Amino acid sequence: MLEKQIKKTSKFLSLVLRHQPETIGITLDEAGWTDVEELLGKLKEAGRECSLQELQTVVSENDKQRFQFSEDGTRIRATQGHSVEVELGYEEAIPPDILLHGTPEKYVEVILREGLNKQHRHAVHMHCDTSVATSVGQRRGKPVLLAIDAKAMSEAGYKFFVTPNKVWLTDYVPPEFLSIARPEA
Repeated sequence: MLEKQIKKTSKFLSLVLRHQPETIGITLDEAGWTDVEELLGKLKEAGRECSLQELQTVVSENDKQRFQFSEDGTRIRATQGHSVEVELGYEEAIPPDILLHGTPEKYVEVILREGLNKQHRHAVHMHCDTSVATSVGQRRGKPVLLAIDAKAMSEAGYKFFVTPNKVWLTDYVPPEFLSIARPEA
């Protein structure tokens, strides 16, 4: 039961810290941070009471490490995936040669034709780990892994950033840098 409650709280935190802070009446600063005490109070007002200990558990046990506390523990934010405008402050990084993006099979044709757009998110998300990329791709259907020639993109001047939980970010992946990932033999 506790695991189910943690997952439920995590999903709701994703909503308010990444997409709709107004749902419970909180505000995010320019870097996506909000005050922990205010968040807990607004969660209680919204009928979704959560203790500080429960919040700490959600942050520490989230399988994708979607949230982080400030160094002093007084603020919290989502680490990536925002549809609201935030500047997360990640420094540019040199990516590995190949990155992966998992997507449902139904979107592959258009992605290979038009490229990978960030859509309503802050950035395109990519991964080094096959299992993570597959997990992301299977959320809305049969997953297909796309390989991104990140080395060539970087050499062509495209910028990459990496989050603390090892999600790689960029604004757009043009079609010429995309292919369907082939299973390793």
